[in-house]
Amino acid sequence: MHPSLALIEFDSIAAGIEAGDAMAKKAPVARILAGTVHNGKYLVLVAGAVADVEESLAAGLETGASAVLDHVFLPGVHPDVVDAIAAQRRPRPIDALGIIETRTVAAAIAAADAGIKGAQVNLLEVRLADGLGGHGLVFFDGLVADIEAAVRIGTDVIAGAGALIHAVVIPQLHPEMTENLLADTRWRARAIAANQPDGSNHYTDR
Repeated sequence: MHPSLALIEFDSIAAGIEAGDAMAKKAPVARILAGTVHNGKYLVLVAGAVADVEESLAAGLETGASAVLDHVFLPGVHPDVVDAIAAQRRPRPIDALGIIETRTVAAAIAAADAGIKGAQVNLLEVRLADGLGGHGLVFFDGLVADIEAAVRIGTDVIAGAGALIHAVVIPQLHPEMTENLLADTRWRARAIAANQPDGSNHYTDR
């Protein structure tokens, strides 16, 4: 949708709001999204023309300097990453599964963008912060060799920043794990789905 995207992750809500205001005032970005996420962090995302986004990002980093936890700047963001940030999932049959778990939202976005650009994979989902203790999760689907490449590329991008928690490639995901993953990665949603309106339970009635 936009040629450029930047996100700043703040560990202070007040400082994040102040920095977001400075970002909005600095350059005429096409879009700005800001708000709180778990666990007491504040995110500001801007999108638009590369030069405008770059100026806005610089203003946010300067204004909120002491509260900046992490940030990412993608001058040519992949459209699937934009969709994933908007919480769009792409459920499909899974061959091999790649997972990158990060300590920050910015790192997850950077890893997702690098992985999908660098290998022939599908971006299944990107989960950010809420319900994850502020962490990020990236799910890639595709052939084993491609998934291995995507995970390697994605983790390389965030290496050295202490942002990586864990990365794994699962060659053949078990069908029941596939069913759970494609339906929803959140435990509560799966627990509710397991208990049908007639009172039957998927796990106890088998």
